Amino acid sequence: MKYISTRGAAPALDFENVLLAGLASDGGLYVPEELPRFSADQIAGFAGLSYSGLAYEIIRPFVGGTIPDERLRTIIEETYAGFSHSAVAPLTQLGPNEWVMELFHGPTLAFKDFALQLLGRLLDHFLTQRDERAVILGATSGDTGSAAIEGCRHSDHVDIFIMHPHNRVSEVQRRQMTTVLSDNVHNLAIEGNFDDCQAIVKASFAEQGFLNGERRLVAVNSINWARIMAQVVYYFHAALSLGGPSRPVSFAVPTGNFGDIFAGYIARGMGLPVQQLIVGTNRNDILHRFFSANSYRKESLGHTLSPSMDIMVSSNFERLLFDLHNRDGKAMAELMAEFDASGAISIDESRWQSVKTLFDSQCANDDETVAMIRQVFDQTGYLLDPHSAIGVKAARDCHASSEVPVITLATAHPVKFPDAILAAGLDAPALPHHLQDLHSREERMGVLPNSLSVVHEFIATTLR
Repeated sequence: MKYISTRGAAPALDFENVLLAGLASDGGLYVPEELPRFSADQIAGFAGLSYSGLAYEIIRPFVGGTIPDERLRTIIEETYAGFSHSAVAPLTQLGPNEWVMELFHGPTLAFKDFALQLLGRLLDHFLTQRDERAVILGATSGDTGSAAIEGCRHSDHVDIFIMHPHNRVSEVQRRQMTTVLSDNVHNLAIEGNFDDCQAIVKASFAEQGFLNGERRLVAVNSINWARIMAQVVYYFHAALSLGGPSRPVSFAVPTGNFGDIFAGYIARGMGLPVQQLIVGTNRNDILHRFFSANSYRKESLGHTLSPSMDIMVSSNFERLLFDLHNRDGKAMAELMAEFDASGAISIDESRWQSVKTLFDSQCANDDETVAMIRQVFDQTGYLLDPHSAIGVKAARDCHASSEVPVITLATAHPVKFPDAILAAGLDAPALPHHLQDLHSREERMGVLPNSLSVVHEFIATTLR
């Protein structure tokens, strides 16, 4: 399998090189040249597989032979063996044809573990083969950072630098990152917002001179295709659990960077019968404004009770726009240049109408988020984190057919966001056993200004 850039000017690469490249050299994002596609009979044949067995079947075509099959199977089995629930991604029913899929049973209690536990092992495999060292530079709005650190901290081939917006992640999220004291782990609190951190990551890939040609720079954000690939699996898992492929399903996804729901779009392109994909956003609602009014426009970024979605620009959205523009890289490069210059774009009405046949969206402010947490708890006794509550609200507001199951992706454990739970008038849950001493652990991080040159200097002078 070959991968091409959304902007058309970078060379096509195989999976190994896409994994190690992250962002394409022309500033675009890599996507498969063609999607693997399964028939309904093939999908039905996956029923009954373990989660890791299903993941092997879904992921194998994307890897394209760059890893021997048995080695790939072992990597995947090791990835999900450490999850705390034997189903890995269990489904819980909230009401008639209404479900949540719990994606928080990994080591850092968030959906990012599904991809980043795998990504760390894949990186270790290829870097060991190449006898190379790499620098991981990532930006996080809360959950990606801890999952990336947990997935990569054991690798002798990696130094990992994770930036988070200073004082704009929850205390549990911060401590999950800053209490990892491994020599190869470095946490940087940037005096800015998530988009500032993300901009530093993208600029660093465009200009890697600060590494003096001695290390490879690797992305762990969802601009790395391997992240999307791993997330595709749980869409198949959920559909099979509820009678797919003989019946369609719909999904509601709380999302800021568009990567998690884009994986659902890919699953549909691979043959999964997905009727509807529903985007849930908080007040930072650039995605909702696009799907509701064809306006993809930067606005001021607000701090909310759902900080993992406090994102102004959704970096993965370019991958959907690429498909909407008939995979024309030149057209995409021009469109993204327009967005960079003006901070706002719309697309042709016919293209926007076509995407509306699959996607819908809703946004929720903090008051509505807290009200949904309380409502679901009163109805069912089930406790949602604020991001998942936004997903449930979007599902209830936008679900087109009561006969089709709608599955909300529960993206994080509520223990990570006690402020939202307390605001709902409920008791904050206790930390799970493996994190019970989190608040007493030693922290280590640096606070840096929002400056590309300062970050580069820190990395260059800190590398082992």
